[in-house]
Amino acid sequence: MLKAKILFVGPCEVSGPGSGWLPSGCELWRWRLPAQLRLALNSEPPASAPPGPERRSVVLSLSGKTVLANFLTESSDITEYNPTQGVRILEFENPHVTSNNKGTGCEFELWDCGGDSKFESCWPALMKDAHGVVIVFNADTPSHLKEIEMWYSCFVQQQFLQDSHCLLVAHHKPGSGGDKGGLALSPPLNKLKLVHSNLEEDPEEVRAEFIRYLKSIISSLSESRDREEMLIIT
Repeated sequence: MLKAKILFVGPCEVSGPGSGWLPSGCELWRWRLPAQLRLALNSEPPASAPPGPERRSVVLSLSGKTVLANFLTESSDITEYNPTQGVRILEFENPHVTSNNKGTGCEFELWDCGGDSKFESCWPALMKDAHGVVIVFNADTPSHLKEIEMWYSCFVQQQFLQDSHCLLVAHHKPGSGGDKGGLALSPPLNKLKLVHSNLEEDPEEVRAEFIRYLKSIISSLSESRDREEMLIIT
């Protein structure tokens, strides 16, 4: 079964207090963090933690991205906004995404990471083995249009990911109106796939776009695996 790691990244609007990297309820995930992040957490993996690397999906931002991440992965609802302190990991499968015509399922991990710059020294550890990047930003905050250029440079260009593996999500919070007018994105951001997200007015639109994005990532992974198998055979 194929496993994919997607990074959700994006600008942070505010910095909230926190008592550690992981929000309440996520302590069991500490053992799955890269060593660099465990050091930052001053946390060691429990004795029961299984060995070996894990594929991950990472989400970095604070523009309603935690609510969006929960919606897209069908996790528990969050009705209040609390800045993510470091990282939150969501594992999920999607019945509409398979790795072949036989319907073989796929697994995803979504790392919902705080976008505060104080965690910047740990970003390289989060980027490791990423298959795709989703940049989430607040469409109603003009400064985000400039800030997402940094996120694109850091998490896509510098990691040599293809632009087709990057998805821009302009998230509209409830009551914002959800204006889908043209955003003044500068090159090369204007070449990326842009999706508007409004969970209040049209939640299924962003879900459908996200499923299409996951399918493209899995298709790329499947092709890469097939090439590796052919090299072994020959």
